[in-house]
Amino acid sequence: MVRKAVGAGGAGTGRTAVKGARRPEVRLPPLRPWAERDLEADGDYDGLEFLEADLSGQRGAGARFMDCALTNCAVDETALGRARFLDSVLTGLRGVGTRLAEAVFRDVELSAPRLGGVQLHGATLERVVVRGGKLDFLNLREARLKDVVFESCVLVEPDFAGSRLERVEFVDCALKGADFGNAVLKDVDLRGAAPLEVQRGLDRLSGAVISTGQLLDLAPLLAAELGIRVEG
Repeated sequence: MVRKAVGAGGAGTGRTAVKGARRPEVRLPPLRPWAERDLEADGDYDGLEFLEADLSGQRGAGARFMDCALTNCAVDETALGRARFLDSVLTGLRGVGTRLAEAVFRDVELSAPRLGGVQLHGATLERVVVRGGKLDFLNLREARLKDVVFESCVLVEPDFAGSRLERVEFVDCALKGADFGNAVLKDVDLRGAAPLEVQRGLDRLSGAVISTGQLLDLAPLLAAELGIRVEG
């Protein structure tokens, strides 16, 4: 595997108000097909391709996936708490209720997911790109996100409550009903979120940058948050 972190910002981009996330470039080695039927708790998976595998209901808590590709796999109710995904590419994952509490994602590309109710509370995401697809009711409570990009995807009621977000970007992304309660934001770029809907935690957006248009859209909520009456 050869990987290079690439900065999203740069001179002449017009995006100097906030530090850009460092994106991963994951180049996988030649992969061997995964030949087992079931995941193992604390299993060690290195250089494997999981192709159209049905992992629904399986238990792989604490497993390590290194230089792996998971493609078009079903992950309904799959238990992967404290699992580690390193230098890997996850494409077309689908499922509901996947359990990934306290998991680690480092140098990972997640493309075209169709997931609902994923439990990522307490997880660590570093140099991660989520590209395309739809994530409903994503639970990232108390998680740590650093150098993370959400690109061309739809996030419905994501829960960032109590999380720490640093150098996180939303690019051509729909952010609906987000919860930022008690979150800590630093260099978070929300300008590419359309729509940008925040149902809780407006007072925690001091470390974010938004566009003028988004400010106008949020103005009624901000006024209500501050107790300002707007008349006339």
